Amino acid sequence: MIHVVATVDLNPGTREAFLAEFNKLVPTVLAEAGCIAYAPTVDFEPAIPGQTAMGPDRVVVVEQWESIEHLTAHGAAPHMKDYRRAVKPFVSGMELRILKGA
Repeated sequence: MIHVVATVDLNPGTREAFLAEFNKLVPTVLAEAGCIAYAPTVDFEPAIPGQTAMGPDRVVVVEQWESIEHLTAHGAAPHMKDYRRAVKPFVSGMELRILKGA
């Protein structure tokens, strides 16, 4: 199993519009072969001591996939191309981490 943490930086004030588009995609991705988990996350409020806030213009997508092959197929899926086009006006940057159990 692999874990994916994608940090999406958004243009100021666009988080709700981004999440509306993202959440349309979630059921389709969860139905993909090899998808175990796929969810957007935002800061937990109220913060606890030691928590580093991401702020209102960042979303972290937490994913789990059975294999890197499943993740690669996900990235090339037609619905992902449509999603990227739909959210392009909202996204200012992204950082992707692909992890495995230690």
